[in-house]
Amino acid sequence: APIPYHFCTYFDRNYLTRGLALYESLRRHCRRPFTLWVLCFDDETYDILSRLDLVGVRLISQQEFEAGDEELLRAKENRSRIEYYWTCTPSLPLYVLRHNPQVELITYLDADLYFYGDPGPIYDELGAGSILIVEHRYAPEQAYLAADFGMYNVGLLVFRNDSNGIASLRRWREQCLDWCYQRVEAGKFGDQKYLDNWTADYAGVIVLQHKGAGLAPWNLNQYRLEFNAGRPSVDGQPLIFFHFHGYKEFSRWVIELAPQNYHFSWQQIATIYMPYVHALQNIEKMLVEHVGPLIKSKRLSISELISGLLTQRFILIRFRLLSRLIWMIGGWRRNNWVRQQGGLRAYTSGDLVTARRFLLAAVLHNPLCLRHLQLTSVLFKSSVGAFLQRRY
Repeated sequence: APIPYHFCTYFDRNYLTRGLALYESLRRHCRRPFTLWVLCFDDETYDILSRLDLVGVRLISQQEFEAGDEELLRAKENRSRIEYYWTCTPSLPLYVLRHNPQVELITYLDADLYFYGDPGPIYDELGAGSILIVEHRYAPEQAYLAADFGMYNVGLLVFRNDSNGIASLRRWREQCLDWCYQRVEAGKFGDQKYLDNWTADYAGVIVLQHKGAGLAPWNLNQYRLEFNAGRPSVDGQPLIFFHFHGYKEFSRWVIELAPQNYHFSWQQIATIYMPYVHALQNIEKMLVEHVGPLIKSKRLSISELISGLLTQRFILIRFRLLSRLIWMIGGWRRNNWVRQQGGLRAYTSGDLVTARRFLLAAVLHNPLCLRHLQLTSVLFKSSVGAFLQRRY
């Protein structure tokens, strides 16, 4: 019989639909049996999952998880809810391994992951290694994020129940108990920057190379995404999972895909995001039928909605043709804004030729931008200045 996979994750009622979507994606794509340990950070989540009685899911209540852990309880007193959740990240795999010593490999998963393929290739790369980590693999325009948020992402981590795996978890737990906050400070950020030193500090650390594992908003635009025979691929490799960082639902027909510093094509939305949106909606519908409404959507004003749609912050998911048209208009506006900002930055740095090229392109795409006096003034100065430079 194949050796089963062992996963663990945590969430509260705010991430309940996402946690269930993660489970359903594993159930659909895993070619081996698996056990998913879920740490429930509120009684409502524990009660709902208990009633659903999902195959392969083992529940851990917050009370039993914290019982007797004085260090964790002290840390809980001086940090926010999300900071406390991050503090618990290394403690959860340790808890599972301590109570289930027969488990050889434990894989931590963020609740906002969603699988599109079998995770087998991940374990193939791990081989006999002790620890598997995933790089952010930032796209060039996002590379500056590494300095603050680290080289590696906590979204998926695999630990072997051996000396290296346990040592890394124990040390990581000590670090998170000491400092785990939602801010950049002294080379640290949350529970994540500590991973930067693992390849030097521990033996048997494997950095995952599969491009289809670890796809996320911060690296999506540097890959070739294809969709053949119902299967998405990334630079020719099957897509295994996507990290839906920053996804927010404001109503059943308005969502925010990710933070505004990320940009997506319509193909990426249709191939990656829409299956996830539909999965979440189906789960929410099932939960409403079984336990009633769970989360109240945030209300948006008309001005907020229009502004969000035209800046590509929000997207409509009910009206496909209208949504695509608005997204294209938003992209046109966004691209022209990028041209204007590029021209102003080039002018500030003294590159008058580049400034003129960016600003002229912006004017050709939208002459109305000339109504901004600063842009008009910079365009005139850069054109005259470049002309004088050539004459000189």
